Formats: sequence, structure tokens, C-alpha cells
Amino acid sequence: MKKRFFILALILFSGSLLFAQVDRSVRPKPGPAPEVKIGNPDSFVLKNGLKVFVVENHKLPSIAFNLVVDRDPIVEGKNAGYISIAGQLLRTGTKSRSKDKLDEEIDFLGASLSTSSDGIYASGLSKHAEKIFSIVSDIILNPEFKQEELEKIRKQTLSGLAYQKDDPDAISNRVSSAIMYGKEHPYGEMETEETVKSVTLDMCKKYVDTYFKPNISYLAIVGDINKAKAKTLVEKFLSKWEKKDVPKTQFENPKAPIVNKVELVNRPSSVQSVISVCYPVDLPIGNDNVIKAKVANLILGGSATGRLFMNLREAKAYTYGAYSSINADKYVGSFSAFTKVRNSVTDSAVTEIMNEMKKIRNEKVSDEDLQKAKNLISGNFTRSLEQPRTIAEFAINIARYNLPKDYYKNYLKNLNAVTAEDVQNVAKKYIKPNNSNIVIVGSGDEIAKNISKFSVNGKIDYFDTYADKYDPNVKKAPAGLTAEQVLNKYVEAIGGRENILKVKDKVVKMSGSMQGMTITMTQSFKAPNKMQQLLDFGVGQQTLVFNGEKGKINSMGQEQELPADQAESMKLGSLYSMLEYGKNNFKTELGGLETINNKETYSVILISPSGKKTTNYYDSTSGLLVRTVAEALGMAQTIEYDDYREVQGVKYPFKMIVGTPQGALDLITSSIEINTNLPDSLFEVK
Repeated sequence: MKKRFFILALILFSGSLLFAQVDRSVRPKPGPAPEVKIGNPDSFVLKNGLKVFVVENHKLPSIAFNLVVDRDPIVEGKNAGYISIAGQLLRTGTKSRSKDKLDEEIDFLGASLSTSSDGIYASGLSKHAEKIFSIVSDIILNPEFKQEELEKIRKQTLSGLAYQKDDPDAISNRVSSAIMYGKEHPYGEMETEETVKSVTLDMCKKYVDTYFKPNISYLAIVGDINKAKAKTLVEKFLSKWEKKDVPKTQFENPKAPIVNKVELVNRPSSVQSVISVCYPVDLPIGNDNVIKAKVANLILGGSATGRLFMNLREAKAYTYGAYSSINADKYVGSFSAFTKVRNSVTDSAVTEIMNEMKKIRNEKVSDEDLQKAKNLISGNFTRSLEQPRTIAEFAINIARYNLPKDYYKNYLKNLNAVTAEDVQNVAKKYIKPNNSNIVIVGSGDEIAKNISKFSVNGKIDYFDTYADKYDPNVKKAPAGLTAEQVLNKYVEAIGGRENILKVKDKVVKMSGSMQGMTITMTQSFKAPNKMQQLLDFGVGQQTLVFNGEKGKINSMGQEQELPADQAESMKLGSLYSMLEYGKNNFKTELGGLETINNKETYSVILISPSGKKTTNYYDSTSGLLVRTVAEALGMAQTIEYDDYREVQGVKYPFKMIVGTPQGALDLITSSIEINTNLPDSLFEVK
């Protein structure tokens, strides 16, 4: 008994000694990088040059086919958009399968299928592998493009462009790309309404006929299949796919600017500035610096734990988020640091971005920051290995970019070897606070003076929303012209004050469609400033009522009062609003000259008593209103007006294009009824 007690006491005593030796104030040293066990996919090459990779995974009875066409980037020029549209058209049918039949077969198999300008992806149950692949091969070998399908895609594309036209984030993306790469570079050109309208069926056919060739393509087959079955399948369906020499393209890759440049897209109605500090970098995929640059960027701003986020959001409260990216690319990569802030702190936000860029160059990162970044990258990489598709992508990347065969097997080992010195060295090479394009989309009147200091010569370059440079002095409205004169011309253009005041009430009925959903809208107005709007979108209704002072909105049975600032803005939609801006305490300011849809317009800024801005654009020739941009819920709401027709002495737009986050909504007016004695009860707000 004593012996047992002695042994127990010895164990407890030994345990206390071991416990006492652990110093919990010292961070444990990281262990060696785990060994990455990545199986080599089986591979073979058809006589036509198609390179095939097979990754067996029998855990689930499923299979996926991923075809990648490895072509050079192409300059689309005045037809920008035709390549993307060609990729979408591949999904619309073949010589033996209409789009409806294609959809029916895919649905019946419980499969999925998508196409793009550089590939095809399909997946489903492995027992249907042959049927699925027969469809994929039919798309490759026998595509058939139809004009009606092109028109559908064109309409969808134009709808998206209509919304992006005045969305600050979309403007920032396209202008930043154009400035970084140049509009003549494949990465810098952009789709516009004009380029999309110019796309023809022949262009799309020629693209597919020219570039969808086996000798520049890779096919990954992943899932419940072995190499023998895969080879039989591919040879059966794609051995007749004819190889052909594919055109190569050459273009001069851009460089970062010699000194910092400030580029401003002036949006008078913006209450926020969208900031992008960006420039091209020479960082090919597979370069020894790619992993090191990834670590450096993660510390700088690659996640919500990055320095940019912690500085601009957590410490300064300038924004909801601030991030950065360093992208490797076969041709030319890019760096970007980006955020959105209120106008008053735009210059302060740019200062902090620059400070963080300088800091990571000039100071070694801490061991703690370095290890956190490594852990996050390592975790993401390890989790990606759980997907069999990842192994196939690795195999294709090794072949496409001529990477070492053990590139991914040694990924974590190479990541683990990154030092603080490595991070500082790549930061000095790729993070360039003195060689940046500082692209800002915002209100020039409020921010221009303070952001000019970031340019070496104090100069700001002005760009329009399509990255065309202009001189703001040339774009100014004629000397002596006032906002009141522009508004008076509009009043006369639509019928004159006397005819406008004859309208005591009005009912407008409109309809349109968006994303396949039919929408009808009925707007009722009564003098002086009452309004009701009924919106019916098939699966539900929304009613908005404004009695001239306050309003309410009822949506799907949920009712709430309009916030005071929104109720205030409702006065801009009254029957006589164009006659009563002063009466409603709205201030008016003349903006400048802007070209909208090939029309020269004067912009007039309306400022509500609470300071909210709405910008109206009036055709300089006809005087008619062509566009309204208003800030609502932190974003710009754009409405375009067209097809003016006279109804009882007053002209009204019979077509409106409303920009929404889901795309553009085209509303066509079916009727306008004047002076029908609408009851006051219609506008009651209880």
C-alpha cells in the first residue's frame, strides 16, 4: 500500500516539475512545414495535341470535366465584348441540340454545364459520364450560334453596363485598369454600349473557329473514373477535333509610373470617394518571389487582419474596409490598394495607405505578423487540397506555365522558409508608394484641393467615366450661364409654367422586365406634392405613400415610416418640383458640361436642406432632362429619361432606365392620365 502511494506521489511530483518548466509567456516556435502529399494525376496526350489529366477520386459517385483553352490575350478594340459573348453563345445550342434541348438533357441528368471564352466546365454523376461528355464534345465540335440568342445576351450585357455606367465601384475598376495598362492593352480596354452593339454573329463564330483548338487546350477529368476509362471516353469523342495553328499576339507591357500621379473621376453627386492606389508589376506566375509577395501583401492588406484594414477601419474609422492585392500573371501582374471613404477624409485615407506602403518597405515585419500570415496561407492551401479539382488545376498550371513538377509539393516548404528579410525585399521591389497611380472617383469640388498634394507637381489629371482624359477648364459651362437659366429652359421645353400648373393630378402606368421577372409600376401624383407608388413584381408588391410631409412604405406586409431625409427627397418628385426648388429650401448649383449618350448636357446639382445632393443632366440643345443621379443608402441611384411625348400640353418621358444592383430596369410607359380627380384618401399616411 505504501509502495503504491509512493509511486502516485512521484508521478504527481514529476508532473508538477514538468508543468513548472513551461513558460507560457514565450510563443512556441513553429514546427517544420508539413509534408504535402499530392498524388501525380495520370495524363496522356491525344494525337491532335489535347493534353488530358485524370485525377481519380472514388469517395463520391461524381465526375467533373474542365476544359481550358490557353490562348494569348486579344485586343478587341471597337468590338470589345465579342469574346465574352462568344463564350456565352457556346451554351446556347449545337447543330443537333437547341438550347432548350441542351437544357433539358442537362436537367434530366442532374448535371451542370457552363461555358466561357476560354473553356467549358461540366459535372454530374459518374454513371452519366459518357452522356455528359458527349454533350461537352458536341459543344466543342458542333457549336451553332443563332442571332436571337446573340440578341438576348446583348440585351443582358447592355443592362449590366447601364447599371455599371454610374456605379462608383465599377467606374473605379474600369478606369484604374485603363490607366494602369492603357486602353489599347487587352487588360485595359473596356466594354461600352457602343462596342457591345457592334458585336456580330460572324465575329463570335470566327473567334471560336480560330481559338478553340486541341493543341492549345488542357482537359482535366476529376472523380469516380480511372485513366483507362477516361482515355477511351476522350478518344471516342474528341479524337476528331482538328488541331490548327492559333494566332499569337504581342503587345508591350506597361510599367509603373515614374512618379506618383493623381487621377480623378469627378462625380459631383458622390458623398464617398472610391480610392485605388495601383500600378502594373512584373511578377510572372511561378516566379520565386510569388510566395514571398503573397506573404507581404497579406500583412499589408490581404485580409481583415491586414495593416490597411486595422489602420483605416479600426484605428481611424474612415471606412468599412481597406485591402490590397498583388497579382501574378503570365504577361503582366498588378498591385492595388483600395478602399471607400467619406469625402472629408479622402486625403487622410490616401496618406495612411501611403504610410503603410512605406512602412512595410522600410521596416522588417514582426515575427508574430510573419507567422500569422504564413499560418493563414498554409491553412487555405491545405484546405484546398481537400478538393480533387485542385489537384487537376495544379497539374494544368504546371503544364501551362512551365512550373517545376514539384512546385506544389514544395509549396508549404517554400512558404515556411520565407523570412522577415524576404518580405522586406519583395516589398521594396513590388510595393511602390512613389510610383503609383492614385485613382479616385469622387466629388472634385470637395476633394480636389486636398488630393493634389500627392502628385509631384501638384497636378490632377481628370478622366471621365470611360477613362478618357479631359481638361476640366474646357468642360466648364459657358460664362454667365446659371442653374436657374438651365432649369427655366427645361420648364419651357416640357410645356411651360402655365401648362405645368394646369396639371392637378396625374397617373403614370409603366412596365418592364429584369432578370426574367416582369415588373409593373403605377405612380399617382396630386398637387402640390402628394405621391403614391405601387410596384408589382409578380411574387409580391411594394407600396410607397407620401402625403407631402411624411411617408410610409409597405413591402410584402412589412410597413415602416420613411426616414426624414428620404421624405425630404420625395419632394423632388412632385408635380411642380421643377418650379419650387426654392420654396422647398433646395439650393441649386450649376455643374459643368458632360457628354451623356452622345448628347452634350449641363449638370445642375440640387442640395436638400439636410445636405444630400442630386444631380440632374439637361440636354444643352433641347433643354430636356436626360439623367438624374442621386445618392441613396450609400450608393448612386441613376435614372435615364428618353422618348418624350406630349400629353395635354406637357411633355413626359415615356422611357426610363433605372440602375439597380441587379442590373438596369427598362420601364416603358403605357399610359399617362391627367386630372382624373384622385381622392385625398389615396395619399393618407396613418
